[in-house]
Amino acid sequence: MSEQLGATSAGRGLLIVLSGPSGVGKDTVLRELFQLDPSLHYSVSFTTRRPRPDEEEGRSYSFVDDSTFDAMIAREEFLEWANIFTHRYGTSLERVRDALGRGEDIVLKIDVQGAASVRRRMGGDATFIFLLPPSRDELRRRLVERATEDPDGLERRWDTAVEELAEQDKYDHCVVNDDVRRAAREILGIIQAERAARRTGAGA
Repeated sequence: MSEQLGATSAGRGLLIVLSGPSGVGKDTVLRELFQLDPSLHYSVSFTTRRPRPDEEEGRSYSFVDDSTFDAMIAREEFLEWANIFTHRYGTSLERVRDALGRGEDIVLKIDVQGAASVRRRMGGDATFIFLLPPSRDELRRRLVERATEDPDGLERRWDTAVEELAEQDKYDHCVVNDDVRRAAREILGIIQAERAARRTGAGA
């Protein structure tokens, strides 16, 4: 499908893509961002992995089995999808399209593979933000303290994180998560600037 889903008219919402390596604090920053601006909406992704203890169906992810995910791929229901650490994640094309049509500003939290797919599909019709750690040493510390992986799994995540950090130059904006509230405010400032640009463009 080659249709453009982006917010090119004043009545449509913004699409904001947030990426960053595992352990950088994307979920924490997003929670703060949504508190700062409750008008923002989070697009819940589909995944084939099992829920973690603190995750809720329909809020954290939509959890599906592999056969359901395969069927969704076959029906071209994803804006993007990727295989990450033996599990798959995908963004619903219908959910995003409907939300943008309602004028909602949508935030996607996706990895660099997914962001690359959205970039190909959307062109300049989305805003891409990369969340950075204060340093690689700090990122490593956060991954270790999270304690969600065995030693081999931790090393795989670390190797992937290093690869993802190399992709930051492909994003429109980079934000350092040295302080959650400050990082969330910086992201909100980027979104507000995009909204202002939309209003200016509509009035031109």
